[in-house]
Amino acid sequence: MAATGDRQQRLEKWAGLALIAAAAAALIAANGSLSDEYRHLLHWKVGPALPRYGQFDFHHWVADGMMAIFFLLVGLEVKREWFEGRLSTPAERRLPIIAAIAGMALPALIFLAVVRADPALARGWAIPAATDIAFAIGVLAILGRHAPPSIKLLLVTIAIVDDIGAVLIIALFYTQGLDAMALAGALALAAAMIGLGRLGVRSLWPFLIGLALLWLLVLASGVHATIAGVLAALTIPLGHGDGPSPLKRLEHAIHPWVMFGVVPIFGFVSAGVVLGGIGELAKPLPLAILAGLFLGKQLGIFGAIWAAVRMGFASRPQATSWRQLYGAAILCGIGFTMSLFIGALAYPGDAVLADQAKLGTLAGSLLSALAGYVLLRLAPASVQDQHDADDASELFAADQV
Repeated sequence: MAATGDRQQRLEKWAGLALIAAAAAALIAANGSLSDEYRHLLHWKVGPALPRYGQFDFHHWVADGMMAIFFLLVGLEVKREWFEGRLSTPAERRLPIIAAIAGMALPALIFLAVVRADPALARGWAIPAATDIAFAIGVLAILGRHAPPSIKLLLVTIAIVDDIGAVLIIALFYTQGLDAMALAGALALAAAMIGLGRLGVRSLWPFLIGLALLWLLVLASGVHATIAGVLAALTIPLGHGDGPSPLKRLEHAIHPWVMFGVVPIFGFVSAGVVLGGIGELAKPLPLAILAGLFLGKQLGIFGAIWAAVRMGFASRPQATSWRQLYGAAILCGIGFTMSLFIGALAYPGDAVLADQAKLGTLAGSLLSALAGYVLLRLAPASVQDQHDADDASELFAADQV
């Protein structure tokens, strides 16, 4: 079991590093001698023509096609955790749900406050609301013993709830021109896939065929096509004592492909913003995203945890200090993958605002990663005063980072 845990930690570390490397490569390509080739790759028309949209370019195939597999994995993980994992009981759900809601609401409010509800910019309110679990877990894996398992458990659980919120936001607020017939067809197909599971079908191939058809229907409906991945995940049987779990088999099979393939490729095609001077960050949009990710996330999540513990509504995770919890809250400000994704949805067809959104996301995520790493790296390895749940002031009285 220890060897399995060590292997998983190594995989998470390398997945996080792969994502960081892909983002760095995109920035180098977009700002160096390969900038023309990089942009040609993004706009390269490839593949068959699709109903309503015609022929996709490479960037759209990644964002709408490959990322559907990412959302499939998210949906599988959420379903498993909800029924038999970290979110399987009300007591286990309480703290991460409170923290995740606060950690999505406050960044959005800070964003709107900075842009002053400018209608041209306000559509991006959800950009700083998301957490990139791959990037954050990669930082924790690099920290090793300086990040106790309870911190990783809490961060992953918050990120799972965060992902649910992000999926709902994309479906409800970034959908344009609904086609009722296609949407009805998608829902009918999802219901049929649920029926297959109820009838005892445990082979994965009918569900994978259903996923492909569901993707086409959701794409045609006007809802973002990646939602098809979540819908398909919810239809795949988890299984309880009746043989191998189809859901777990699929999750295990696609996890390395998503973490080492889909996510880094998305990072590469999405992070290639042309960097200007430092003054670019002072513009309202990048500043709003940076402030939302770095300030909104840490204050919302840590404040919610502190308030919930102080009021007796939830318990502080075992073997963690307030300083370590604060470090984990800062790491939740790494919005990278999902923030870049929502940014592209928020400003379609506006290259200037899209690039500003990328810049703010990169800056806020990098600042959160560095600050969270330093705080957790300097936090004492041994936890003192475990029962002092009412005194969060130790966070500020101790060594300042």
